[in-house]
Amino acid sequence: MAFVQLLKKTDKSAAPDGKKLYAIGDVHGCADLVDILIEKIAEDAGGLDAAQLIFLGDYIDRGPDSKGVIDRMIAIQKSQPQSIFLKGNHEALLLDFLSDPEDMFHWLEWGGEETLLSYGISDIIRRPSEELAAELSEKMPKAHQTFLRNLDLIQIEGDYLFVHAGVRPGVDLDDQQEEDLLWIRRRFQNATRAERPPYIVVHGHQPLKNPLDKGWRIDVDTGACWSGKLTAVALEGATRKFIST
Repeated sequence: MAFVQLLKKTDKSAAPDGKKLYAIGDVHGCADLVDILIEKIAEDAGGLDAAQLIFLGDYIDRGPDSKGVIDRMIAIQKSQPQSIFLKGNHEALLLDFLSDPEDMFHWLEWGGEETLLSYGISDIIRRPSEELAAELSEKMPKAHQTFLRNLDLIQIEGDYLFVHAGVRPGVDLDDQQEEDLLWIRRRFQNATRAERPPYIVVHGHQPLKNPLDKGWRIDVDTGACWSGKLTAVALEGATRKFIST
């Protein structure tokens, strides 16, 4: 059953005129939940062509089918070219593992083992990291690698700023560092009013039992790989609501 929660209008919460935005939280290898949520979004929007999908990153790791998730993202990219795909810290970890496997072996502890398994790689723990990286590079379709290497870091639509983790408080958007955009937590979440950006920030990265609207930021990471609940926030005009699997 879908979880739908209407949110209060705030003073500054307008999506661009004529757009129905759906920002989707951390997927983490749950391909089946992507299918369910996309169907619910299509029903809510009156057809998927009427929706603009914004994925907030962390497509891979932890869940059982990272490869299947990337397949779906590429298919959506082709069928819904207005969609936006942002980079998460887990995509950064995978790419770093491919370029420097010895130094990035700890990626396996962050859910990378499940991603390797989804690409048909076995006997993971006992094998050298360089060997694993070479096999992943060989078995991962080039289209998957291209997708991962071309993810955006940030997207602005109307009064909303979309990013994986958050922004560094008090720092101009043009001066933000990728590490903060992908990894920041408490420093962003505890920002004072004077430090906050001039947009409502829609993000994932911080898993919660239920999606959170703090007025100035919206967290849609509901820990899909643990909870079975993948969440999107729907933004149209001054209205916003949560839709979950």
